Amino acid sequence: MPVDILTPAAELVVEYPNNRLLIDLCGEHDRNLAKIEERLGIQIARRGNHLILMGEDAAIAQGEEVLSALYERLESGRSVEAADVDRELRMGGSDAGIAPQAGDQMEMFKGNSVEVKTRRKLVEPRTEAQKTYVQNLMKNELCFGIGPAGTGKTYLAVAVGVSMFIEGKVDRIILSRPAVEAGEKLGFLPGDMKDKVDPYMQPLYDALNDFLPGKQTAKLIEEKRIEIAPLAFMRGRTLSNAFIVLDEAQNATSMQMKMFLTRLGEGSRMVITGDRSQVDLPRGVTSGLHDAERLLQGIPKISFNYFTVKDVVRHPLVAAIIEAYDKDANV
Repeated sequence: MPVDILTPAAELVVEYPNNRLLIDLCGEHDRNLAKIEERLGIQIARRGNHLILMGEDAAIAQGEEVLSALYERLESGRSVEAADVDRELRMGGSDAGIAPQAGDQMEMFKGNSVEVKTRRKLVEPRTEAQKTYVQNLMKNELCFGIGPAGTGKTYLAVAVGVSMFIEGKVDRIILSRPAVEAGEKLGFLPGDMKDKVDPYMQPLYDALNDFLPGKQTAKLIEEKRIEIAPLAFMRGRTLSNAFIVLDEAQNATSMQMKMFLTRLGEGSRMVITGDRSQVDLPRGVTSGLHDAERLLQGIPKISFNYFTVKDVVRHPLVAAIIEAYDKDANV
């Protein structure tokens, strides 16, 4: 553990016993330190196996907390990537975790942090809203994730679905979204039914391929243990012992949403994700997500999780773009 020495000149000197881990903590060309400096408005100087934090007292304290959490991560044998630095900055360094024990797919750790283990990667929420969302996905039978693009709504839902599938908690994963064109007419697409609908489903394939090896994904799809299909294909089915995700739910009509929600069978969990600002339905058609939000609030075992521009975890410019459009819409 690092040793702190507080000096009167608004500086904090932190000693790191393991110089190799300190190099990893700083990052290539000290890029991790630069990110912390920029975000918190402090200066960090490296002297041997010490880091000297300079700036306002509150910012220095937060910086030390973030660095400590990242160093503990390295001590546990895990790496520190740009996404890990971003997560600790967003969550105040309070979610330093312990490496998962053998056989654990999903675990609560010290600091009430949450991790989701899949075949290809360990997924960790990067904001408080994401952490609460994952906890609700694990706890409730029906969850809604509502917010702007880039907040991890679908990504985290698919990650939890894959983790539950690996653990044997569900027998199938079913991913769906409305086949609605986003503001432009694409005309008739060539090929068979799969060729025609796959372009609409591609974001779901992308998320799935992040968590499972490509050959395994293809095999599971061939065996119908993973299904990726348009919303219209869900009519008349009862979906039991499955983890079910409806993406882009703002583009489902009220009748489609009711139809989909009533597919829920025994032993299944269902996740509905959507962005109320990106409705592509014809003018005058009410979004089924809006109606579901209005009608289902307060029902036990149904959770509504809301994300804002602060939860955007894509490129930093994405948050600025969303904020600019939101401001213009409110003028």
